[in-house]
Amino acid sequence: MKALQIPQARQIRVIELPEPAAGPGEILLRLHYVGFCGSDLNTWRGRNAMAKPDVIPGHEIGAVIAAVGPGVPGHFRVGQVVTANPYTHCGHCASCRAGRYNACEHNETLGVQRDGAMREYIVLPWQKIIPADGISTRDAALIEPMSVGFHAVARAQVGDTDTVLVIGCGMVGLGAVVRSLRRGATVIAADIDAGKLALARSLGAAYTYETSTPWQGLPSPDVVIEAVGSPATYRLAVEEADFCGRVACIGYAKSDVELNTSLIVKKELAVLGSRNATPSDFDAVIRCIRQGELPLGQFISGIVRPEEAQAALERWDADPGKVYRILTQWNTEN
Repeated sequence: MKALQIPQARQIRVIELPEPAAGPGEILLRLHYVGFCGSDLNTWRGRNAMAKPDVIPGHEIGAVIAAVGPGVPGHFRVGQVVTANPYTHCGHCASCRAGRYNACEHNETLGVQRDGAMREYIVLPWQKIIPADGISTRDAALIEPMSVGFHAVARAQVGDTDTVLVIGCGMVGLGAVVRSLRRGATVIAADIDAGKLALARSLGAAYTYETSTPWQGLPSPDVVIEAVGSPATYRLAVEEADFCGRVACIGYAKSDVELNTSLIVKKELAVLGSRNATPSDFDAVIRCIRQGELPLGQFISGIVRPEEAQAALERWDADPGKVYRILTQWNTEN
């Protein structure tokens, strides 16, 4: 079977692997669509220190069940549309003991610390398979990145009286925009790209803010969700959060960030990390997509065959602000 592998910086290639089989407690997935996320792009760039050598990327999955192994619960069936929870948890660290498995100290994410899903077939434990009945396999590949944005909204305890500033309107940021709106909040969408701001406004954002311009005439946010991971956007989050506000941080900054820490103290800000997503976040995204109100086609910047992945990553690298999600297509959608 075909798979994609990143053997060195700025190179991705098609390789051949044996087709796997489902063992006890396992499910064999036939991949239809797998999304490239920012961590995959950084692995390709040679900037992802967490990625294993020669990694097979990909953890945003839209697939159907091809086979089930012995001991798999009966509600999983061949042909069922599914996505997957791509994270592991050890069960013993402080996060796991607190039931917050998404923040496991020893997590290994598909496509980063272990080989991922950009291949024709993959075997996973049944506990990591998430049914997505009523959703196309294309749209199922968008569930995981949106769930990361949903999780940040949950971490920040967004409510209907809040004004929420979402910094970064890529796929994860759009998830935060959608979830905040569904909780009744007023949303300010911030990005450097006018097209992304236009999409956020069409989803229901009350305000948009182009981040290269001065902050003027906008309400002070009760909640800021940082979904970029740059020193400038981290500073913006702390500077613009209102007194006694909450800041939820998703983005990984690639360099040290200098912050005016007096603002954190003076405003008594609650600064929260937000990592990955929980099963309830996945469920919330699935319910949202099933309602059919989201223009998910606009969230997809391109669909490419495995042989086109190198060119797609080169285009994304050259103009990253224009990309939401690039999906790799492995088999014909059912």
